[in-house]
Amino acid sequence: MTTIIQKLQRLLPFRLLLIVALSVVGLLQFLLMMGNIQGQNYNVKLFQVSPETIRAVKTIEDTEQTKLDKQAAADSVEPVYTYSEEVGKNQASVVRSIYNYALDAKEIEATSDSAKAAKAQQKKQLEALKKSLDSKELNVELSDEDLAVLLAATKSELEDGRDSVVEKVTSVLQQPVREADVAEKRESIGNAIRLTYSFPTDLMNVSIRIARSAMVANELLDEDATEQKRQQAIESIDPTRILQGQIIVQEGEVIDRDVYHQLEVTGMLATHQSLKPYVGLALLIIIQMLFFYMIFNNAKNMKIEHKIRNLLIVSIIYVLSIGFMELLGIVDREFDLLLGFLFPAALAPMMIRMLVGERIAVLVTMMLGISAGVIFQEGYSTVMQMEIALYMILSGISSLYFVRNMQKRSKVLQTSFGVAIVNSLFIAFYLLMTQSSYTAKELLFYLVAAIVSALLSGALTIGTLPFIETVFGILSSLRLIELSSPNHPLLKKILMEAPGTYHHSIMVANLAEAACEAVGADGLLARVGCYYHDIGKTKRPGFFVENQTNGLNPHDHLPPEKSRDIIIAHAADGVRILEKHKMPKEIVDIARQHHGTTAVKFFYYKAKQQDPTVKESDYRYAGPKPQTKEIAIITVADSVEAAVRSMKDPTPEKIKNLVHAIAQDKLQDGQFDECDLTIQELHTIEQVFCETLNGTFHSRIEYPEPNE
Repeated sequence: MTTIIQKLQRLLPFRLLLIVALSVVGLLQFLLMMGNIQGQNYNVKLFQVSPETIRAVKTIEDTEQTKLDKQAAADSVEPVYTYSEEVGKNQASVVRSIYNYALDAKEIEATSDSAKAAKAQQKKQLEALKKSLDSKELNVELSDEDLAVLLAATKSELEDGRDSVVEKVTSVLQQPVREADVAEKRESIGNAIRLTYSFPTDLMNVSIRIARSAMVANELLDEDATEQKRQQAIESIDPTRILQGQIIVQEGEVIDRDVYHQLEVTGMLATHQSLKPYVGLALLIIIQMLFFYMIFNNAKNMKIEHKIRNLLIVSIIYVLSIGFMELLGIVDREFDLLLGFLFPAALAPMMIRMLVGERIAVLVTMMLGISAGVIFQEGYSTVMQMEIALYMILSGISSLYFVRNMQKRSKVLQTSFGVAIVNSLFIAFYLLMTQSSYTAKELLFYLVAAIVSALLSGALTIGTLPFIETVFGILSSLRLIELSSPNHPLLKKILMEAPGTYHHSIMVANLAEAACEAVGADGLLARVGCYYHDIGKTKRPGFFVENQTNGLNPHDHLPPEKSRDIIIAHAADGVRILEKHKMPKEIVDIARQHHGTTAVKFFYYKAKQQDPTVKESDYRYAGPKPQTKEIAIITVADSVEAAVRSMKDPTPEKIKNLVHAIAQDKLQDGQFDECDLTIQELHTIEQVFCETLNGTFHSRIEYPEPNE
């Protein structure tokens, strides 16, 4: 797998590789989930007898029927009319004024000195009357002949006519008269005047014409009030809904137009399969993939090969989880119980938390929960099964919390009990909120499902994690914690066979871990690597000064080239021992590179005294030089710890000078040329080393002798 990752790294830029990988994952997810959104379809025809009872699979609004119902409600609203008493008064006043003009003309005739003057004055009066009729907007046209009839009538006839017509007009217009009733009122008032009063024929006809013209509508349509009432009627109509689970047609009934329309609206006709659910699923998956893209693309301080490795791990676990859900979802359709509660919801979150990191594990938990809601949706759930989605999310989040404090892989199963408690509490919430009655068997199933889901998650994590770690060459924090246990066989070997080396390794581990954390490197990897970095010394422990007692040093009796071979060999010996015990590559690399290509100077100078032609290159470690920041720090820590331990009366100033000298010597020797350690970080490392060593080699109180 490491080779594949390296090929991918060379083949495509990471961002393009990320887009390709997520596109493949999204496509696979779509293909796996598309069967869950098709719903139930029926191949039936209009006026066919229904072969079975058909129920609506979801609640949906029948917009067409709702529109018809609202239109019917609006049409049923009676128009709002407003009655005006002033209309009758105004019309009566107009009628009165017509006769009064004629009476005034009569007065002119009676008081005029000459007939000629009377005629002229009457003419003016008639013109004023016509203008008055125009201004009053009375719907009557009085001809000159009609006006002449009025002028020809006697005063008493005019007064009787006026009073009669005004009385009738007032009487009729005291009651509401709508526009549609005006014609009928005009006819009736004419008949009433003709039957009630006895005027001269000409005057009778003019009076009837005046009375009829006075008939107008006094109850008018209020358009604003009518429209408001229509709107209230429309708003009072609730949308026509086809309810989830509602029987659309019984078995054996004829599928009429209404039933066929309802089947069409709910999308349950095989001939009316909609593409909308597929587009919706595609949009959901696109959103999910965008979240994955953002979290991977924004990952900082991580090597490209590690990003690619994490991307592959997350993609594989995510797709396999979706596939596992889909298989369980297929079985779930054959049962009345929600088998989705059996799914090991904590499996993927725990594995990704241990292999990749917590942030991406939280995201995967959320995305799997959403996907599970769609996959396990039942026939009457509109979009997704929310209880399953929440169950998956809560189970996954709780597993991330419990796994955080785990120190050994064997504890994974124990943490599953915590997840089982959370699962059980959620299922209890689900059962109580549904307010349904459950049989003892159903209650037992849901309880067992909560426990099985949690325990299965733990068991599958324990069984699968080592396989994935091996395939991808991953050294997880959990694996490192296990390797740091003093009970590990190799650490016991160092302690028993080379106790001085064991103590030296512990001290170097303290220095390296503190320095790594100060510069953002992996402190846990550095600590565990230090525990094993000198395991090769167990092959000849007595040839290393920290394991020598009684001042006996076997190198005093060996030629320098022989001593050189023994000292340099401990790195290669350590690599062979670690590889034999299948230790992780990162630990093996620390053992191989922790001396880089530095020279064994003591024996080089000793050999040079005997033979000035000796080459320094013959006394250097085989390397390679440190390839990572952690190994570079271990290289300095290893030399610093040994040098400070050999100092007499170490003081802070002496320690500072010694640490700086060793660090600069490594730098100038080119030991950091192949790693990403910066000068600024090297200064930080020196400072951390000094602080740690000052705490270890501080001055102590001299206690008096017992006899003093």
